[in-house]
Amino acid sequence: MSIDFNPHVFSNPNTHINQKFAGPSFMQAKPQKDTFVKTINSNVDDKYSGITVSEKSFGTIQKTGEIAKLYTIKNKNGASVELSSFGATIVSIKVPDKSGKMIDVTQGYDNVTPYETSPVGHAGGTIGPCANKINNGEFTINSEKYSLEKNKDGGKTHCHGGSDGFDVKNWSANPLPDGIEFNYTKKDMENGYPGNVDVKVVYKLDNDNNLHIQYYAKTDKDTLLNLTNHTYFNLDGAENTSENSIYEHIVKLPNSSSYTKNNEIAVPTGEIEKVDNTPFDFRQPKKIGDVINADSEQLKIGSGFDQNYCIDNYDGKNLVDIAEVKSEKTGINLKVSTNLPGFQFYTSNHLGKSTQPAGKSGTKYEKRSALCIEPQFYPNAINTKEFEEKGILKNGEIYNREIIYSFSADK
Repeated sequence: MSIDFNPHVFSNPNTHINQKFAGPSFMQAKPQKDTFVKTINSNVDDKYSGITVSEKSFGTIQKTGEIAKLYTIKNKNGASVELSSFGATIVSIKVPDKSGKMIDVTQGYDNVTPYETSPVGHAGGTIGPCANKINNGEFTINSEKYSLEKNKDGGKTHCHGGSDGFDVKNWSANPLPDGIEFNYTKKDMENGYPGNVDVKVVYKLDNDNNLHIQYYAKTDKDTLLNLTNHTYFNLDGAENTSENSIYEHIVKLPNSSSYTKNNEIAVPTGEIEKVDNTPFDFRQPKKIGDVINADSEQLKIGSGFDQNYCIDNYDGKNLVDIAEVKSEKTGINLKVSTNLPGFQFYTSNHLGKSTQPAGKSGTKYEKRSALCIEPQFYPNAINTKEFEEKGILKNGEIYNREIIYSFSADK
């Protein structure tokens, strides 16, 4: 199935997105106070009325001297999303708990420096050009072989776009009446990937506490593209940084009856396994702590849940509800929807490294202190004959995919 599932529509006409691709006109580095400098009010429609978009400095990027910008989208309920131009990154999501108190449910950092100098875990970033792993860091398109940086598994795989991927680039930003549009142009052969690729990521927060993420891209040469978001969620509150602090989270993956089996370095073998009678069966709600330490070779390979789930009834067009997560402590519920074919369910098994900086709460995020739901094309699909969709974006096509994070709270 082609990535360009709706080539005649560049974006949803009801979302009020500027449909013109912007070039890499990055912001110039000028010292600024770390205060809000502009606010945009919107009365577009009831869904987005009362939305405000604000901007401030997020600090200086050491490598380039540019000023990273931090944007805050806030809805009329008081819920908000903070987004950094560095990596087109989700820095925080604050939503009401069951008592109405605003809770930050995402891990992140207070300024741009940790994202640049200690990018442990790709927290909140836009992942690309290709999310997840590429075996041997090699792929072939149109009979031409491409070699990438092997930054994972002791030099055996390329992962999440490498050490110079999209999540460590400073994107140009365009505040919209009801969100933020980030743009980045990848040059031909940058980081080993072919094609000049214009990429656009649009974030919108509506008044129903739904965070919409739209991904668009076009290329002048057939290339590999698999974009996702890597936010770490703890619905008890991001200040819960201790090891195993997501064990009480209740997870349901209602439309996944199978997953891709991994080899010893967590690269899919091409085999599709049923979740029946395995710890991977979340079609009915389960607490993570009840199953994460089950006797399973696949769990041992990932040091916990770190698996690509296949999405039932996927057609590349319609959004499918793929995950429901609940905190009984705060009453906060997260629902994830997408029109991508799979998603990585990851329980932050590799956080807590000595090189990791302190987070927003002042303490380090430890192992299994958060979970990620990362919609994607299947890992290493380009090299796996059994996987139909390869994540190839062709010249003349438009990449057009979506993720929605929806939040509610029990009363």
